[in-house]
Amino acid sequence: MSRKSASGKPTSARVRKPVPRPGNSTDSRQASGGREAVRQGVLWVTVDEDNHGQRLDNFLLARLRGVPRSIIYRIVRKGEVRVNKGRVKPDTRLATGDQVRIPPVVRKEKAPQAAPGSRVQGVVEASVVFENDQMLVVNKPSGIAVHGGSGLSFGLIEVLRAARPEARFLELVHRLDRDTSGLVMIAKKRSALRYLQDELRQRRIRKQYHALVAGSWPDKLGRIDEPLLRYEMPNGERRVKVDEAGKASLTMFRCLARYSGYSLVEASPVTGRTHQIRVHSACAGHPIAGDDKYMDDVSLKAFRSVGGQRLMLHARALELLLPVTGEAVRFEAPYDDVFSHVLSRLEVRATGAG
Repeated sequence: MSRKSASGKPTSARVRKPVPRPGNSTDSRQASGGREAVRQGVLWVTVDEDNHGQRLDNFLLARLRGVPRSIIYRIVRKGEVRVNKGRVKPDTRLATGDQVRIPPVVRKEKAPQAAPGSRVQGVVEASVVFENDQMLVVNKPSGIAVHGGSGLSFGLIEVLRAARPEARFLELVHRLDRDTSGLVMIAKKRSALRYLQDELRQRRIRKQYHALVAGSWPDKLGRIDEPLLRYEMPNGERRVKVDEAGKASLTMFRCLARYSGYSLVEASPVTGRTHQIRVHSACAGHPIAGDDKYMDDVSLKAFRSVGGQRLMLHARALELLLPVTGEAVRFEAPYDDVFSHVLSRLEVRATGAG
């Protein structure tokens, strides 16, 4: 049976009860299933195999959600956190079976936030295209952020956690922009998270996006290799631009279809920079239709006139080797109704049918 930590989040570690010492008063609280005990506010945690190899600071940050990072590092530096009764450093790697002493800490109470409703939970659950013991792959709808924050009460990951209260571990492997639809990987075990993120870093996971861009995409334009730099607008909004001071970025492109005034292209990012496909398309003179950040106002208005109501970028396919089994798989996500409707209208306009 799963249990929750003091933060209310599912936990992936076992907690043992310390043996009371004679003469000491105890304030023990037993959690559901008898798996957690608190004695005078001190927690003793046994590291399980899913946390094997994790840094101590990251282990504590996940365990003590809501506690400031500065406090985490302070209690480690002062020796209040022990591993196998010994002093440790924040970058100490934990191993299965290690005994971690966590001292009492004060958590700030968070204001109650709106919980994801049953309707949005149902939409997200219906969008799951693959699931096994290690991971989920979800065809994220456009308009749903991958996580809460920046004025949003919840995102995809919070919806999944609400829909699956018994889940011990659910974490995003990577991210998509809020208005981008398509495939997102969610890890169900920390070991799977480490594996998948390492595969991404090593560029062994292939991602393919479909984008409707303005203009006629030239066949010879199959590669855009321009450095990208993140910057902040005067209003605090973060954006990205091509700049020699930026990070090396590479996207491969292939034209799939042409319409009157637009092209459907396949974009395969080799690197994984913020807004990479959006900015590379725009710098080539072919911004993605519906992109209110990188498309000029006239072009955006013209797209709205043909029924465009969303950013026309879709994470179409993923190719990877599954965790544990190493099986080679390819996942594909269909377009949503809005994306399909825009393409249909452009096809009708191009052929003059209807």
